[in-house]
Amino acid sequence: MKELLKSSNWIAGLQWLFFIFTNIVVIPITVGAAFDLEQNTIVSLLQLSFIVTGVACIAQAVLGHKRAIMEGQSGLWWGVFLTLVVAAAAQEMPLSVLGGSLAVGVIISGIITIVIGLTGLGSNLSGLFNSSVMGVFMFLFGCQLISIFMKGMLGIPFGNPAESGHIHVSISLLSIIVAAFVIIISVKASANIRKYGLLIGIIIGWIAYVFIFGSDASINPETSLDFKLFPLGKPTWDMGIILTAVLTGLLNTANTFGALKGTDAMYKTDTDDKQYRNSFTITGIFTCLAGLLGLVPYAPYVSSIGFLRQTGIIERIPFIIGGFMFFIMGIIPQIGAFFSLLPLSIGSAVLFVAYLQLFNSSWDFFKHVHFNTINVYRTAIPLFVGIIIMTMPASYFETLPNTIRPLISNGLLVGITLSLILENVIPWDKLGKQHESNHESQRNIVQ
Repeated sequence: MKELLKSSNWIAGLQWLFFIFTNIVVIPITVGAAFDLEQNTIVSLLQLSFIVTGVACIAQAVLGHKRAIMEGQSGLWWGVFLTLVVAAAAQEMPLSVLGGSLAVGVIISGIITIVIGLTGLGSNLSGLFNSSVMGVFMFLFGCQLISIFMKGMLGIPFGNPAESGHIHVSISLLSIIVAAFVIIISVKASANIRKYGLLIGIIIGWIAYVFIFGSDASINPETSLDFKLFPLGKPTWDMGIILTAVLTGLLNTANTFGALKGTDAMYKTDTDDKQYRNSFTITGIFTCLAGLLGLVPYAPYVSSIGFLRQTGIIERIPFIIGGFMFFIMGIIPQIGAFFSLLPLSIGSAVLFVAYLQLFNSSWDFFKHVHFNTINVYRTAIPLFVGIIIMTMPASYFETLPNTIRPLISNGLLVGITLSLILENVIPWDKLGKQHESNHESQRNIVQ
């Protein structure tokens, strides 16, 4: 109780509130726009995102891994949602069918995640995600999200096929200026200001957007918290979408491993089996809830590592306070209605800068991998194949069977899957050492 009364903990909690808010606010808005939902429905999704995320953060801190690591709507899942919308538009699949099948797949993947947690399989799966796999995951994850944000900055509507969109020059110029402004803050500003760079970018960019282009909507003062089950579409059974969702759920475990392993040094202890079990179980529960409510599923945020390093606040109390304040924001309807008006181009510009840090995260993992001309294929194959697939129009995959099309057309999922297979089937380190040993022997003979 004494800790809750300390003003320093509330100030630190306010910083956590800003961090959680910046990472979450754009996700339900972009998903709502991609699925062409009504404004009232988008407001409800935003409110529910605030409420569920606040509760999820507190649950992980108190009952889960018990660390100050944000539990939020997964960037991997978010990218898959938006990518599938684009593919569905190209294949003329109704968005209600896509949304309904995604809901079924998300719930199934949530149940699988709960099973992983309850059975203790998390610690066993941890060995599959070595430094090379995590490096590939971070890099391709960054490529997919940066691509989405770039389109948003250029004013291209979310969910449209690439060939049907066009660049809005005036919106693009403002977005680029906002992104450059946030980068300057991140590089030049003092540490106390730098930590609020994303929030400052949203505020200034939003004001500039309204001043130049005006606001397209107004807040309804009678707005109330209202939600319905399966807002993206009633449950349907499209095998391709469901298989893609289940695989995404399995690969989403990389976020848990990345976040917990990445904070081991800060907490001066290795993550134990109990922490993995509790963390996966809670993530699975909130993933099932996300499937019912039409939200992007949950995972621990790897980006929390950067926040912890920057602020040095690793105690749980400020994090719990921040999660509670975020929950309170969600139960006040007018707040959700107000933030639903955030221009997508401004939100995209700010997150474009934020997720550039994923390159640094991938580089940190690759530093632990010793490459040479023999074992470089372990990383080169999944990276290049994944990136090439990302650049292909969805129409290229129309000749593939419906059951595998959503999976094969997603460069991120293909790249991570290839990396997992290559790393756990072929002994790359052994082959690399043999090559270097043979090369050294030949050089000695020549001398």
